[in-house]
Amino acid sequence: MATRRLYYDDAFETEFTARVISSEPALIPSFPVAQAPAWEVVLDRTAFYPASGGQPHDLGKLGDANVVDVRDAEDGILHIVDRPVKLGEVKGCINWPRRFDHMQQHTGQHLLSAMFQERFGLSTVSFHLGSEICTIDLRGPEPAEEILEGAERAANQVVFEDRPVNVRYGTADQLSQLGVRKEVERDGILRAIEIESADLQPCGGTHVKRTGQIGLVLLRRCTKVRQDWRVEFVCGRRSERFARHDFQVLRQTAEKLRCAPEDLVSAASRMLAERDTNFKSFHAVTQRLAESEATLAFETTPLEANGFRVVSRVFEGVPADYLGFFATAFAKSEKAIALLAAAEGGNLLFAQHPSAGKDMSALLKQVLEKVGGKGGGTQDFARGRLIERSHAEKAVLLARELLPGS
Repeated sequence: MATRRLYYDDAFETEFTARVISSEPALIPSFPVAQAPAWEVVLDRTAFYPASGGQPHDLGKLGDANVVDVRDAEDGILHIVDRPVKLGEVKGCINWPRRFDHMQQHTGQHLLSAMFQERFGLSTVSFHLGSEICTIDLRGPEPAEEILEGAERAANQVVFEDRPVNVRYGTADQLSQLGVRKEVERDGILRAIEIESADLQPCGGTHVKRTGQIGLVLLRRCTKVRQDWRVEFVCGRRSERFARHDFQVLRQTAEKLRCAPEDLVSAASRMLAERDTNFKSFHAVTQRLAESEATLAFETTPLEANGFRVVSRVFEGVPADYLGFFATAFAKSEKAIALLAAAEGGNLLFAQHPSAGKDMSALLKQVLEKVGGKGGGTQDFARGRLIERSHAEKAVLLARELLPGS
């Protein structure tokens, strides 16, 4: 016996009575959102919407039981509840704030998809109603900012006109003759949602009665997802919440940059330019300092009996690229070897002049196997990073001991 879907004709019905056809223990692995124990309840009629078409299921109560999931099944709609429900008559109650939010988002999606297709030739291939953000995936060329703004403005114009939103029934052929936005190949009588003079689309979801109930349609951003373009949006109370949050972020950021909110982009651009200039200057100064220190180290490092000059050092308070500058400058002389580490970041760098004839990559591998870390490189130049930064001194001492011929 199929469950009669009360929400098909009236999505605003929040309380109803029904007859419990079956109530059995649920298979918990099939319903991970349900907390054990759980029961599967089938009713002869229900106002609960099951998850389908990108829209999440309703929540609410059946008698004293909490409805934690609602799903379509061959024998009707399954209500997953947290306690047994007796056979016979039961009262049901929908979580109205959640239902109305979903109605706002879903009807807003219909309207937004219609505007993208009608005005810009971009068809919607999928829809997702999330707990915070809703998305539609558009197929076609990348929608420019003007297109996104145009679709948003057109959708909101229909919202402000407060047009009727009606439920229509008919066969696929009948709906096609009425100008359905997306035809479906399905037999029998279909349900469609009509936004007056704006859209007609087959759909089994819950929707508002007039476009004014959608509230403001607000687009967030557009990103590439495989071959399509994913547009994030929110409607109704979500739009109010996001708009307020966005304004607070802009205001707080502007206060930190000591500018007006409308000057935020130019202020941020100016700061980025200054940052890039300062970074280049810092980079150049760091390189000169490292090269000078390397020259001094080379001059003060005694020549060993085998003709090698080896410096082993742990630096503190220097950036990671300081090791590279130092090692490059030190190892440019024949038979020079640098075994270096940066204490703060746990970075290791082993370098040699080719005439030294050692294998820095193999040496690094030996050290990391004993002290822990990852890295690699070439025979003359190898970099690594320790798992434990405190082992920097130990790693350099170990490298000095393991250096062949030392």
